[in-house]
Amino acid sequence: MLDQLKAIVAQEAAPVSEARDCTIIARVMTLSPASTPTATSSTVSPASAQRSPAPLWDIFCQVIDNFGDIGVCWRLAADLAQRGCQVRLWVDDGSALAWMAPQGAPGVTVQPWPDAAPASGVGDVVVEAFGCEIPPAFQQALAARAQSPTQKASVWINLEYLSAEDYVERCHRLPSRLMSGPAAGLTRWFFYPGFSTGTGGLLREADLPQRQADFDRSAWRARHGLQGSDQVVSLFCYEPPAFLPAFASAGTATQWLVTPGRAAALVQQLLPQPLPSQVQLLLPCSQPEFDEMLWSCDLNFVRGEDSLVRALWAGQPFVWQIYPQGDNAHHAKLEAFLDWLDAPGSLRQAHAAWNGIPGAGGSVPAWPAITPALLAQWAHCVLAARNTLHRQPSLAEQLMAFAGEKC
Repeated sequence: MLDQLKAIVAQEAAPVSEARDCTIIARVMTLSPASTPTATSSTVSPASAQRSPAPLWDIFCQVIDNFGDIGVCWRLAADLAQRGCQVRLWVDDGSALAWMAPQGAPGVTVQPWPDAAPASGVGDVVVEAFGCEIPPAFQQALAARAQSPTQKASVWINLEYLSAEDYVERCHRLPSRLMSGPAAGLTRWFFYPGFSTGTGGLLREADLPQRQADFDRSAWRARHGLQGSDQVVSLFCYEPPAFLPAFASAGTATQWLVTPGRAAALVQQLLPQPLPSQVQLLLPCSQPEFDEMLWSCDLNFVRGEDSLVRALWAGQPFVWQIYPQGDNAHHAKLEAFLDWLDAPGSLRQAHAAWNGIPGAGGSVPAWPAITPALLAQWAHCVLAARNTLHRQPSLAEQLMAFAGEKC
């Protein structure tokens, strides 16, 4: 598998169309009547008919809440497949993929959470996303493969949460030997996404820059009843304390695009009914469509990890609502991110207000008045960060290289 992975990584410099030829088996994911994605067909690329099978990745995901876990795992699975890998995504609840990824992705199959290891065997690389523990039967199969005289041991990776805190670089790529259980004696590797060169990087599919270059912002706005001159804000959030001040300060001329779920519930709870004419409630959309919304807005309110990364790639001003934790550990996490971003004072004030984080005096700062000059300052900050990130290898590229090293 080492040679296969190295060959695939080397081809990342080739055009996307050539990279896709690396895929030996393209399984097209469709939705069954029960909305469970399944593999339905296979095709073989003539250019690769005589090559060894592409490396097989098993990604495990348990959906906790808010679909962030499955969103990240789906993007990773699709990105790896686009780069020439076969991927099985094992998930305890794949229902969100019906709207998040309705067309599926070549090279990716979605499987229900397993009670037993697959008859075809475990993958060359096994990824536990966000600390979810793979089933004991799968661990037993990993141990059996490690002892096999005819197979190389699988590379077992624990993909951690995204953070800009200092511990990430210290803990990235560290091994952890299992001392008990069905996989006792095996090594699991910790892999941390991040923003600096000493981390595993961020998800960034190979064709993202071209998609952005080809995108027609004016046409997107026209399809959604918006003018090119409108100030447009997207809202994807939990329940931010500063929503009402932010909404009021934006004025009636600002158009609000409100995503379904908690953001829509918040707006319907706090604003008068019927909703003001500048508020548009959106339907669930696929991940590429979500990206296009971010590209089309002048300010994006985002939440969690996946949409934070997409907001960075969008290059537009944004305010991030970090996932709140009971012990307020998210305060330090947000501060570390803003430090990495080199955020100006006004953007720090907006984040503190939006997340309800008190300042040195013990009170939460007021929401700042959003002006064109302020948005321009924020945009400059975001674009500088994006340019830095573009010079770093993506998360999928780094995972593939790491797996190649450890095979």
